[in-house]
Amino acid sequence: LAVCLLVSLRVLLVQSGAATSSQSPAASVSPSLPPLVNDPSWPLGVRLYQALRSDPGSVNTLFSPLLLASSLEALSEGSAGKTAEQMPPSGTKEAVGGLLSVALESFVKANGTSFQIHASSCVFTKQAPAVGQAFAKEIQSRFRLQHRTLGKGDAKADLRQLCQWAEAALGGKEGAPLEAEIKAKAGAMVLTNALHFKGLWQRELSEESADRRTFLGKKYTKVTMMHRASRYRFHEDVDNMVQVLEAPLWGGRASLVLLLPFHVENLARLDKLLTPELLSKWLERTAVTGVALSLPKANISSSLSLQKQLTSLGLSDAWDQKAADFSGMSDKSKGKLHFGGALHWASLELGPTAGKEDADLEEENTERPKLFYADHPFIVFVRDDTTGALLLMGALDNVEGELLHDEL
Repeated sequence: LAVCLLVSLRVLLVQSGAATSSQSPAASVSPSLPPLVNDPSWPLGVRLYQALRSDPGSVNTLFSPLLLASSLEALSEGSAGKTAEQMPPSGTKEAVGGLLSVALESFVKANGTSFQIHASSCVFTKQAPAVGQAFAKEIQSRFRLQHRTLGKGDAKADLRQLCQWAEAALGGKEGAPLEAEIKAKAGAMVLTNALHFKGLWQRELSEESADRRTFLGKKYTKVTMMHRASRYRFHEDVDNMVQVLEAPLWGGRASLVLLLPFHVENLARLDKLLTPELLSKWLERTAVTGVALSLPKANISSSLSLQKQLTSLGLSDAWDQKAADFSGMSDKSKGKLHFGGALHWASLELGPTAGKEDADLEEENTERPKLFYADHPFIVFVRDDTTGALLLMGALDNVEGELLHDEL
């Protein structure tokens, strides 16, 4: 009975929460930039997301397709033979590398405007042939991929060094616990990416418009919900029972895209639907609409070991010391250099950001707004609106808070 009451009262709650902000001004909404289905970060992102989500224990998954795609492309330029054929993302190296390099540059330049980030990528080698100076300089300048060496310690020492690197890369913030073992043999390479992201809202979600409500996730918890009635790009796919909302970040350099099922459910159904083509179609069909938006204040944090998933996507030879061919990285690397791990740390803050909204804005009509009440699991993207690249992709299954009871 309690669950039924919670669900049935949701519409009344969002109307009361949004009413206080329905007359707030909002910035004009720029035309939507649909994702480029040929952009290498989108196909890799969607495929990897579905591989990760196929694990029943996957909760609050989050990663950066752009950072991972860029790093893999950098290493692929030092590979040859079958190894090169299997390295994602696919496409001609010149075209793929150019797109990713431009997207990375745009991403870095936007820091402090649309968002605040700490990000880094590195490849660690263990007792391996020296990586050529020219190659190391090339991957650093084009793909921002650093090269470092692991110490001579055991697996625990290696993992400790990698986690310390990640904490520094995340701006001193400790990532989610990493449940992985690194057994780096001589010649092993461990690829690492780390990203902490906090978006700066163009339409301010402030503490003044927040209250305590229930998030109906894998656990029912009492959380802070933030509200704002304004005009956003919005689409409802009735056939697939999903709402699509695009929330611009300040300065117009990036957007937060949310996919919310119509009803309270886990994300298994929606996860299986996703393709770059369908995502592109949804975003192309969004239109500027008055929306009463309610979002939980939450931190999504994920630490991932990606060997199993990357292997399932076709990257197999790179992990085999005898089969791997990274001869382009060093004159002596053939038959020695190989993948020993791929670790990924990511965190996303969903919270209020005061003081970023333009003061001189026209008041917008939000009478009879559509309701986007995100009190249950949803999928989130962060997209670079200059290049269309996919900066972040993930799912919010659960929000930390006072526990009511398990449900989903």
